[in-house]
Formats: sequence, structure tokens, C-alpha cells
Amino acid sequence: MSRTPSTTTDAVVVGGGIIGLVTAWRAAQRGLSVAVVDPEPGGGAAQVAAGMLAAVTELHYGEQTLLGLNVESARRYPEFAAELSEASGRDLGYRACGTLAVALDADDRAHLRELHALQRKSGLESEWLSGRECRRLEPMLAPGVRGGLRVDGDHQIDPRRLAGALVTACERSGVVFHRTWAERLSVVRGRARGIVLADGGELAADQVVLAGGSRSGQLAGVPDEVLPPVRPVKGQVLRLTVPKRYAPFLSRTVRAVVRGSHVYLVPRVNGELVVGATTEELGWDTEVTAGGVYELLRDAHELVPGITELPLTETRAGLRPGSPDNAPLLGPTALPGLLLATGHYRNGVLLTPVTGDAMAQVLATGELPEEARPFTPRRFSGASLEQPA
Repeated sequence: MSRTPSTTTDAVVVGGGIIGLVTAWRAAQRGLSVAVVDPEPGGGAAQVAAGMLAAVTELHYGEQTLLGLNVESARRYPEFAAELSEASGRDLGYRACGTLAVALDADDRAHLRELHALQRKSGLESEWLSGRECRRLEPMLAPGVRGGLRVDGDHQIDPRRLAGALVTACERSGVVFHRTWAERLSVVRGRARGIVLADGGELAADQVVLAGGSRSGQLAGVPDEVLPPVRPVKGQVLRLTVPKRYAPFLSRTVRAVVRGSHVYLVPRVNGELVVGATTEELGWDTEVTAGGVYELLRDAHELVPGITELPLTETRAGLRPGSPDNAPLLGPTALPGLLLATGHYRNGVLLTPVTGDAMAQVLATGELPEEARPFTPRRFSGASLEQPA
């Protein structure tokens, strides 16, 4: 029989990506004792993500419920970023620079027009521009741009800086890090009671939060009926450097659909230009491929021809945590003591503020805030939120 730890933590968070970190930080701010289990806190998908805070331009048909959560999180971002920057002493690279979504042919233009109508119907602010007006805003755009949507409310942040700041804020708030893998969930008499670590140690906890991103469904010991239905979705991203002689290259995030593939260019204040991102259902493959790099550069060149003059400084591939409905799983599961914060898919960076607030509230009070209730994990098991935890 395994040894029982002598002390019990209020909450153990499995996963030290931005979602796990913000959950731990916010819970610690509420006075809970919190531990995070991850071999490399601050790693994960945040190291690959571009950091677009695009609640408006990321709107998809059939995702109006998710839209509400995205918009609410975007609303909280300026205050959240300022608070985290002060708590960590770090600059997060937050920019309220806006986004320009453009069309390169008649079909794309028609699609953007439909998206604009959906945005307006949903109460979102966006402005239709002619091709000439788009190029006036961003002179590096290709001459063939046929029109676009200007969305001043869609901002950006540097996810790597965000992750680093969250690690520091957690440490300053008393969060304890266990830099190893979580081996197995401890379940005692029908309740989650802690984590067995890969190094043989054990962490006892009143509550366990599974926030392992695309690997959230792989923890041993989790009963099948509450395993999160998340899957890895591969994305390849390029980073280029804009030499000073080319500045300013782009003043805001630019995105488009080129031959049916989404491409975006995110300019950082430090001169970095992030280009992404492929969407590939290839399981756990994280290889950067020649085809992926070629397609991104080809599509980006069609959008902004001058990009081929820039030095290519990094290629990366990562895994987004996809869920069956592309929305996150937040809050208690049917197993008492086990909560989820995963499945954020392409909105993990955007949803960081609202996820941290929601998870801290449910850990401290047992109640999810209203905006998070449509995203209970129990929506996939047919169980209602009102069932006893």
C-alpha cells in the first residue's frame, strides 16, 4: 500500500501551461494552498501560439455560445494584463493594435461579407473596408487585396511572455511547483484525493484540476466516464525578424483565407513577426514539415509579398487541445474532487483571464460563475450541472 502524505493541499493542478498556471495563481489569490505538477511549467502550446486575442475575427458559425465567453474574456484582458504585469514585474507584450482580415479574391470577399454580417448580427464591432482602404492602413499588403474587415477590438499578447509572467506570479503567490510528470490520479472511496508523481512521491489534495492541454485525457487512474474528450490538433508556426530598415512592416495583425487555408501575420513590438498556423489532425506528431513551412510562406507571400525578404528565425509545431464542440471544459466532473480546465482549442490564450476567474471561484466556493456554466464537462456525459459534486 502506498504511503499517505501527511499534509493535504487545497488544490493540485496537473499541467503547467497558461491555463493551469492562471488557475493556480487565481486560486492562490483566494487564499487556497495550491500545487502545480509539470516538468516544465510555462511550456506547452503557449510556446507555439501566436497570441491573437481575436474574439471578433475568430467568430465561427454555430459557436455563438463560445463567442459570449470569448468576448467576456477579451473585455477582461486589459485589466488582467496590467495586474499580472505588476504581480510578476514582467512585460507581457500586450498590444491593443487591432486586426485586419482581408480577402484576396471574389470568393474570399463574399465569405468576409458574410462574416461581417454575422458579426454585426451578434452585436460585434467591425468595419468593412475597400481594398484601397486596406492598403492605406497596411501598405505592405498585396495589390490584389479585394477588401477587408477592420476590427480595432481584437488585440494581441506574447504567449511566451504571458507564460513566464504566470510562473513568476504563481511563485510569488506561494504556489508550490513539482517539476515532474503526474503519474496517476488517486481515487479514494469514490473521490479524487490527489496525485501520484512519476518520481514516486504523492500529493494529497482536497481537489484536483486536470489542466494538461491536449494530454488531459492521458492521466492514469481517471475513470473512463470522466476522461476529458480532448484530442491533439497540430499547428505549425514560423517566426521571422523584421530588420529595422523595413520597419514599420505591419502595424497590426493581418489575417486572410488563402485557397481555403487560414493564415495570419502577427507583428510584435520587438520586431518579431509570427506567421501561422496550419491545422492538422495528425495525432501526437509535432514534426515541422517542409510542406507546412512552404504552405505558410506561400500563403503569407500572397498576402504580403515583402515577407520573403525577411530572415526566417524559427519554425515550431505544437498541439492544441481540441474538444468535440471546439469549446473548453471548465469545472467539476461527475467524479467528486476532480475538475477540468482543458479543451480550449484555438482560444487558450484569449480565454486565460475568464478561465482563471471561473476555476478559482469554483475551487473556492463550489459554484461556477454564470458565464462558465455552459462549458461544464458534464455536457458530454448527459449529466446536468445541478447534480451533486
